[in-house]
Amino acid sequence: MNIIWRMLPAFGFTLAAGLLPQAAVAQDGAAVLNARCASCHEERADGSRNRISDVRKTPEAWGMTLVRMINVHGVKLTAEERRTLVQHLSDTQGLAPSESAGYRYVLEKTPGVTDTGPTDELSQFCGRCHTYARVALQRRPKEDWLKLVHFHLGQFPTTEYQALGRDRDWWGIASTKIVEELAKLLPLESDAWTAWKDTPAPDLSGTWRFTGHRPGVGHYDGLATLTAKSGGGYQMTTKATYSDGKTAESSGSAVVYSGHEVRASMKNSDGQAWRAVLSTGGNKDALTGRWFLRDNDVIGGAVNSVRQGSAARILSVEPAYIKLGQTKQITIHGSGLAGDVTLGTGLKFQATESSTDKIVLEITADMGAATGPRDVKVGASALPGALVVYDKVDSVKITPAATIARVGGNGGPIAPVPAQFEAIGYMAGGDGKTGTEDDVRIGIMPATWTTTNFDDAAAALKDADFAGKITPTGLFEPAGAGPNPARPMSTNNAGNLAIVGTVDDDGNKLEGKAQLFVTVQRFVDPPIR
Repeated sequence: MNIIWRMLPAFGFTLAAGLLPQAAVAQDGAAVLNARCASCHEERADGSRNRISDVRKTPEAWGMTLVRMINVHGVKLTAEERRTLVQHLSDTQGLAPSESAGYRYVLEKTPGVTDTGPTDELSQFCGRCHTYARVALQRRPKEDWLKLVHFHLGQFPTTEYQALGRDRDWWGIASTKIVEELAKLLPLESDAWTAWKDTPAPDLSGTWRFTGHRPGVGHYDGLATLTAKSGGGYQMTTKATYSDGKTAESSGSAVVYSGHEVRASMKNSDGQAWRAVLSTGGNKDALTGRWFLRDNDVIGGAVNSVRQGSAARILSVEPAYIKLGQTKQITIHGSGLAGDVTLGTGLKFQATESSTDKIVLEITADMGAATGPRDVKVGASALPGALVVYDKVDSVKITPAATIARVGGNGGPIAPVPAQFEAIGYMAGGDGKTGTEDDVRIGIMPATWTTTNFDDAAAALKDADFAGKITPTGLFEPAGAGPNPARPMSTNNAGNLAIVGTVDDDGNKLEGKAQLFVTVQRFVDPPIR
């Protein structure tokens, strides 16, 4: 498997997004399918094809299937044919927007997400070797779910003897109960797909206003321009401005799959290549998702965008909190903004800058103002809970609360995988206690960062001395891969660390802690993990 995935770049397969958006699709998908797939996947009486017609997947998953056909079964496909097939299969046998909701984090490569199935049993049977999200982003009939279970055991015969497999009748449960549950939860036919499948791909040409947040760096906003290309897809340019005034410009291309899935392949002015995984969610005037560096997908940020000229919309408020008695500059970002600004009682403000895209306010919070989240309104547009008024920070949580980093480099072919942390301030809720369900999230706050050993076992091995270091922006940089003679038994630089972020709230210092497992390289890294 390691050999297969290492060969992917040679085939032009984009590991980060699983797709090839850089070229237009010019061939007829059905014709390529008949020419390249029919010899093994026979046509049925109703025109469908064995196995191919029995599954619906994301573009990434169809791309993975084609690579398996190439490497395992010797199918000969040109790069253009692969692009054509991914486009055709995603458009005719993809997922509706509602069907991918809740599991898009695995497509967007969002770091620090805890992946779980709807039941402990599904998590154990499906989530030990890959994410449950990878399963949830497929649709099959009962007969094909059973075939997939057979395939797993044939391809990976030790499955039923691994942890959480050997302690039960793995095959008996997997081939009956698990198949029944998957067929009910994730059926091939669904009302959502029936209603969506004939929806034409929207024309995304035009200018888009976007905002987002890059962990460790901060808020950004900007414009993206999409221009339709004659053979399909879009030429795409972006310009973002960060809250510190720095700008970043990029150019590249984008493709729409399944009528709502957008994949972009970009390069910025510094020569860095990045990918974007976005969806319209069924709204042709909106795009949301995440971008990330092609070679380091931990580094990236959320994207929230709206087509300029569509309905007025507030996209974000930055900074998203103000303390009682404080005077602060806050910016409302959006598109088509017009009308009076409303923030609720107890907040006095005046606009220092105003346009249809941005309104900059100088705000003073009265000492007697009510604390808690406030709706921000501009004319008829509103963003619920967009501004938090608080009296003091009562607790700090670090996000992600638990995650991993991976050693790498040190002369080896696999780069280290860092981990990015942020400190979130909270205010006690109505019960006056911290750590309870009514705590009020204030927002991301500046912090100072340290690392320490998580437990006695980590202290005995001096993990904090060897596993890596954390930067002032909360980015943990793992140490090099390979044996370390300075450690007991020359073990590698793995470790179990506590990440400590300290927030200074006007002299009151509060700490939050997260757990970080620094582990070995990921040797198999498919587009959907």
